[in-house]
Amino acid sequence: MRKFILSLAVLALVSLALADGHAFVWPNAWTANPGEAVYGGTLRFSDIEDPRTLNPFVRAEANAVLDLADDDGAALITRGPDSDVWLPYAAKSFTVSEDNTVVDVVLRDGIKWSDGTPVTIQDYMFRYLAETDPDVGSNAYDSWFIGDEQILLEATGEDSLRFTFPKPDRIAFPVVALLPAPDHILGEVYRAGGAEALIAEWGTEVDVASTVWTSPWVPVAFTPGERVIFERNEYWGEWNVDEAGNALPYLDTVVSNIVESTDAELNLFLAGELDLFAPQNLDQVGLINVAVQNGDIDATVLENVSPVASSQFIVFNWNMASNPFKQELFRSVNFRRAMSHLVDRPAIIELVYGGSASAMWSNVYQVLDFWVNNDVPRYSYDPEEAARLLAEIGFGSTNDDGILIDAEGNELGFTLATNSGNSQREQILQIFADSAREIGVNAETSALDFNLLVDQLLSTGEDRPFDAILIGLRGGSRDWPFGSNVIPCGTNLHMYNTSGECLTPEETRMTELYYQGRETLDTEAAREIGLEIQRIQAELQPQIYTVSPAAHGAWLNRVGGQHPDGLINTIVGFRELPLTFQRP
Repeated sequence: MRKFILSLAVLALVSLALADGHAFVWPNAWTANPGEAVYGGTLRFSDIEDPRTLNPFVRAEANAVLDLADDDGAALITRGPDSDVWLPYAAKSFTVSEDNTVVDVVLRDGIKWSDGTPVTIQDYMFRYLAETDPDVGSNAYDSWFIGDEQILLEATGEDSLRFTFPKPDRIAFPVVALLPAPDHILGEVYRAGGAEALIAEWGTEVDVASTVWTSPWVPVAFTPGERVIFERNEYWGEWNVDEAGNALPYLDTVVSNIVESTDAELNLFLAGELDLFAPQNLDQVGLINVAVQNGDIDATVLENVSPVASSQFIVFNWNMASNPFKQELFRSVNFRRAMSHLVDRPAIIELVYGGSASAMWSNVYQVLDFWVNNDVPRYSYDPEEAARLLAEIGFGSTNDDGILIDAEGNELGFTLATNSGNSQREQILQIFADSAREIGVNAETSALDFNLLVDQLLSTGEDRPFDAILIGLRGGSRDWPFGSNVIPCGTNLHMYNTSGECLTPEETRMTELYYQGRETLDTEAAREIGLEIQRIQAELQPQIYTVSPAAHGAWLNRVGGQHPDGLINTIVGFRELPLTFQRP
């Protein structure tokens, strides 16, 4: 079991060798094919939804465009797949104060935006200023605060920045891994029109070729419902090289194909029209293996790599002022525990994932096994116990249609939605709805466009437009696996209650423990705090966790550059895209 040790003073002394005095060197140890790569070619992958936005400040959902264009940009520091050590990246160096509250960063020379404009300290300062503006509503806003105290960023020179933390912070380095935002474009918009103008920029109607990025490839064309095309950023290779000194990336083009479902993704991969694919279950793995054995495709398939680095849960809406009956119902802990008893996790594991999954009881991804509390309360599949809990809150009889009702005749029913095209989630919804109806709960299911689903989930205030949603989260830090914008009350992904205040003592306590854990640098002590957060969360059931699938991977062998054997898992992924290449 790997322990996540945080030692700021030691990590600050680590850096990579420089190839020519200013370039970041991508080590051979990060690829299974050092020295084999050739230039040129196209990498093809897929997504089941159009991007909701190209604006990095208003994004809160998985988005293939921003994953590639923004997330893979010029972060000040980074981690490789072979170590937990933080390395200078867009920074050429960083140092940490003895009291672990100040991190000084010096920017690397020669970094440019994709339009050739130099990246400067002001680009990082602008990102900070916009993300800490509450009117912008950035998904990153909450990560800049430890409780009520703000982390400060200031320019200390033409090429230097200083991060000042109000107290030692377990996730200091993920905070310091700041990405720039184009001050010469979006910064001008922000200064001229404020938050409202910034939020309105770079929606999906924008000409993507007019947007600028610091990533290896940049979007040049977007056809809604069909694809996004990325081309090599000619300036990226000026400061990113392989160990032989060759400019990166190797590939000319990356294409994200927009498809209607995960099943359609599989069919495209089997037809040789996608290079990368993540099988959703063992049935899909088996179909790929048969195609390989029959010689239909030349591919590598890995199964049961590790648990996925994400979660999957049902969340009920606590903010329904216009429907007091449902609001009171969804705020009832006995109701939510009853609903957890109706999640037939064994059936989901077998029917949806072919046995390649496990029940999930905690809000920590199972791949982060060091942090997971395996002793949390479990509300396992038990329709009889669900019926008993519902009777305790007044639903002990049924109407002529067999639906549970209370003393006033109110039916126990709700609509549970998920994103259309995700065949596995749609199956989970149906399994849950069938179990619920067997005891008289009228659970109607709905599959919505992902972007509409996200809009509903991100809605705020006292009256939000949904009953319940099945969705998942990814991201977070393996140094402290609790989201700064998820656990504390008032944050933008505290999705069951967005009233802006804690409604239960348990929420208040989890908020206190979240910040206490961030401030605890001793890893074992922080782990104990994390175990308590999970215990409280499991008792409260604000999110009802379903199952954690195993991750599988597949790629056509025309593509090289994956991680070496032993490095692949869902924390670091299957490959570093800048080291990926297409064989002749």
